[in-house]
Amino acid sequence: MAKVTYIENGGTEHHVDVPNGLSVMDGAKRFTIPGIEGDCGGAGACATCHVYVEGDWFERLPPMEELERDMLDFAFEVQDNSRLCCQIKIDDSADGLIVRTPKRQY
Repeated sequence: MAKVTYIENGGTEHHVDVPNGLSVMDGAKRFTIPGIEGDCGGAGACATCHVYVEGDWFERLPPMEELERDMLDFAFEVQDNSRLCCQIKIDDSADGLIVRTPKRQY
């Protein structure tokens, strides 16, 4: 289990324990975190779970695969630290992960 901090675009923080094996998107849906829609259910096919990975976490996560990189072309205001949170799987090494939601999702 990992403690993940979700920060809404307006600054509201949600600190939740996400079980190992789930994705960051699954954790957001389970705990009803605003700003992460996940319309495709985690298939990496919609870009509605776009987040900004805070701090040095971006480099600490496994790298993006081509599918995720391609889907980010459809996300709103992509930045260097953008990821699809359906593609970030939780394990003990993700304890302390911080993600921020964009102003909107497509």
